[in-house]
Parts: sequence; C-alpha cells; structure tokens
Amino acid sequence: MEQETLLAQAGSRNDPVTGALSAPIYQSATFRHPALGESTGYDYSRTANPTRTALESTLAALDGGSRACAFASGMAALDAVFRLVRDDARRRVVVTEDPYGGTVRLLDQLFRPSGLVPTYVDTADTGAVEAELARGDVSLVLAEIPTNPLLRVADIAALARAAHGANALLAVDNTFLTPVLFRPLDHGADIAVYSATKYLGGHNDVVAGAVVCRDDALGQRVAFVQNAAGAVLGPMDAWLLLRGLKTLALRMERQAENALAIAEFLAAHPRVTAVRYPGLAGDPGHDRLLRQARGCGAVVSFEVDDAERVPHILKRVEIFSFAESLGGVESLITYPAVQTHADLAADVRDRLGISNRLVRLSVGIENVSDLLRDLETVLE
Repeated sequence: MEQETLLAQAGSRNDPVTGALSAPIYQSATFRHPALGESTGYDYSRTANPTRTALESTLAALDGGSRACAFASGMAALDAVFRLVRDDARRRVVVTEDPYGGTVRLLDQLFRPSGLVPTYVDTADTGAVEAELARGDVSLVLAEIPTNPLLRVADIAALARAAHGANALLAVDNTFLTPVLFRPLDHGADIAVYSATKYLGGHNDVVAGAVVCRDDALGQRVAFVQNAAGAVLGPMDAWLLLRGLKTLALRMERQAENALAIAEFLAAHPRVTAVRYPGLAGDPGHDRLLRQARGCGAVVSFEVDDAERVPHILKRVEIFSFAESLGGVESLITYPAVQTHADLAADVRDRLGISNRLVRLSVGIENVSDLLRDLETVLE
C-alpha cells in the first residue's frame, strides 16, 4: 500500500464490530477480563489502549518498522531512546551538535548526572562521528535530519554503517521530514524518533511523540520503557494524531512548495545575509538530502543584517504567528536564540551560528503570496 493510501485510511479499519471509519476513542483506564486468566488483549491503558494501538500500527507501517510506540511528547520519546543505553562500559552517546534545545536539556541536566555522557558533534561530518565511534565507548548515535535550526544534512546510510561497525545503535530524529519525505529505517537506522506534535499531528492541537524501531527485539525494549515509565499517549490525543495523519502527505507537499518560494525570496532580499534551506540549489545540504529524501521539508532559517531588526519583525508579522513549535498548518516565526535553543550555552550558540540575528520559519499551507507579502512588509 502506498503511503498516501495508508495515511488516508489511518485508523479506518480498526473497528470490525461497527465498521466505524473513524477509529473509536477508547477513553477507558482499565478493561474487563472475560474470566480468571483470560484477557481481551487490553488490561490497563498505560500498557495498551485500542486507540493508541491503531495509531502505533499506522506509524510502524509508515516508516517500514517492526514496532512503534506513542508517547506523551517528543521529549518523552527521546527519553525512552536514551534509556536504552544500559551498558556501563559504553555510556557515551554521540549527538548532533545543533539539536533542538530540549534535547540538550534532557541529556545535560537529567541523563549526564546519572552517568550518561553526551558528545556533541557535527553529524553532517561522517568522519567526525567515525572518530568518536573509534573510541569504543559509544552506545548510541542520535542525528537530526535536517538539524534544528541550522538545517545541516547528515548521510544517514553512512552513519548507520559507522554506528553498526562500532556496535552502536543509530537513532534519527526525523521530525522535520516525516516518513512521507524520508524513512530513516530504509537507510539503515535502527530507530526513527518524532515530535509528533509537529507535522504528524499538523494542527497545533496535540502534544505527542513517537519511536519507531526497525526490529522487534528493539521495539520490545522501547515498549518496556513506555509501560514502565508510563509517559504514554492518551486515547483522545492518539485519535487527534490519527486524524492529523490523514492529510500529512498533502500538507507536506504544500508546505514544502511554500517554503521553497519563501527561501528564494529571502535569498534575494538585501536585508537578509544568509538563508538556510536545503531546498535551495546552493545550500550545502541540497544534493545530499535529495540523494536520500523525496523533499526538503518546510523549515527555513535566515539571518537579518541587524539584530535590532528582529524585535520589529516579530512584532509586526500578521500572517506568521510569533510562537514556538513548528509543523502545523499555520505559519510560525521563532527566535531560536531566546526560545527553542535558550538552553544552549551562549558560547555554543555563537560557535554554531545560532546568533541573535537568526530567525526560524515554519511554513504552513496558507496562500504563499500572503506569506511573501507579510515578510516583505516586515523586512522593509
């Protein structure tokens, strides 16, 4: 079944009793047992819930994985991935050096004190990752594709070969591209992880996360963490996510189309000094991404010529909303240095280029002429 068909039919065949096209919301904490020693397959909703099962089976199929687990947020999903590191002799994880700021907060403030050691490198530089793996103490590599907010592009197949050669796992945060544009497991990754709040949900009305595993043994380990730690997605939120998935392919097509038009406009604007979007032919990650993926996504970052212009832009936009997050149908504008990446040390932000002149756009499905007019007005 092609992805567009799978998405359109998400959850529509999960109620054989009534034939409901919309997956029922099983808003129940517990389930009655037929008799002693017997179960319907559902006992308690932390462990499994039929609405969440419908979602998880859809997510696994979308990514070509063996098993998917849905979590209460993207951070809960990442937390479960890092909990897979149990080998005391291999307590190091290699992580994209310009990730979402919450990933750094989770690793540095929660996992590092318990003995997990994060090492941040440019995962777009396969050689840098290989050098860290050569030390022999790495259990896991986590790469974002593209990175947030600098939109660097890693070679996932090369990272997978390097990680597996060092007996390490490769997890890919695929939030920006979604399985519609890129399937990390097809390129050798062991795990695909998502902030499902973003494009998978697509409507800024649900907070969720997902982990999809290539093999069942790894999927069972993630499912154990999901049940034991309990950061599960509730049935109402699972249903909202199922509903959002139905239009994912259509949304991604329109949003990527709009994003390219905006990136081209910004690249030609005299007040913009740099544009980061791998859909531009001159972007460093352009060729590498298109060798792997079906599209370039809908996040655009750009730098203005003067930091004092940024508050003016954020205050005056009318179509773009000044808000955190990304991936919804509405276009958003974000200031990474003081919002999404505030947890990075100032010297790290400066070194990476997450400066006080950098602005990030999440491009929605609006008429692109309105979006261009909005940016043209605030950049005057």
